[in-house]
Amino acid sequence: MSKVFFITGAGRGLGVDVARQALENGHQVVATGRRPDTVLKALGGEHDNLLVAALDLTDPATADAAVTAAVDRFGRIDVLVNNAANFYAGYFEVVSDQQMRQQIETNVFGPMNVTRAVLPVMRKQRAGHIMTISSLAGLVGQEFTAAYTTSKFAVEGWMEALHLDVAPFGIRTTTVEPGFFRTELLVEASTTWPELTVDDYAENTAAQIAGWKTMNGQQAGAPAKLAEVLLKIAGQAEPPVRFVAGADAIASIEAHAKELLAQVDASRALGMDLAHDDGPA
Repeated sequence: MSKVFFITGAGRGLGVDVARQALENGHQVVATGRRPDTVLKALGGEHDNLLVAALDLTDPATADAAVTAAVDRFGRIDVLVNNAANFYAGYFEVVSDQQMRQQIETNVFGPMNVTRAVLPVMRKQRAGHIMTISSLAGLVGQEFTAAYTTSKFAVEGWMEALHLDVAPFGIRTTTVEPGFFRTELLVEASTTWPELTVDDYAENTAAQIAGWKTMNGQQAGAPAKLAEVLLKIAGQAEPPVRFVAGADAIASIEAHAKELLAQVDASRALGMDLAHDDGPA
């Protein structure tokens, strides 16, 4: 069955692959980005089932306008793909306060802005699917990613709560946790390096930046394959609440889950008997 996909960050990376494959499979696509001309070029030009709309994640008015245009053109929105994001790298002490706030503004408040604009449409339909691209870093902390990991952990919590909020209206949610894919997240347009310098971190910071730059274009994951799987998930009557994507992410998250269980078990001796002696108030 044909669906209407609303995709953020459709000018490059995974967003392009999802939009392109959705069109190839007969779906209608609202492809959004800050530069509509770039989005249109990335998708090969005009298409009967394509609407390209300007959208700045940090500007709720543009999200509202894009959603209005989508409904005017296609009548509904079936699948929202919150894909757009960026990456502020660095150890916590060398990431400035402004950089941390900008990271959260884009990666957390950004998809919230878009989802807030889309939800009234889906509630009216009593149907819809919100698919948000998180990260392996949303479940497992990594060195040199304090800002990015903070933003993705926030996305995870928001989506878990949102799932419960919208389920009564027939709206499903899926949080996607990819490992390392060649999604252009590490290109200069998407990556910001630390603003601050702290001598104790200087040597490691230089080594980390060199390593991350070397990784760009060498990641194991194929975005086109991930896009294909995401389209399959979008077609399911009961899509998964969480989808871990990539062998590296599956292995890392599985190991981390075991560590969490071990930490819970180790907390029992001191953590269980903490209630008031006289019972519940």
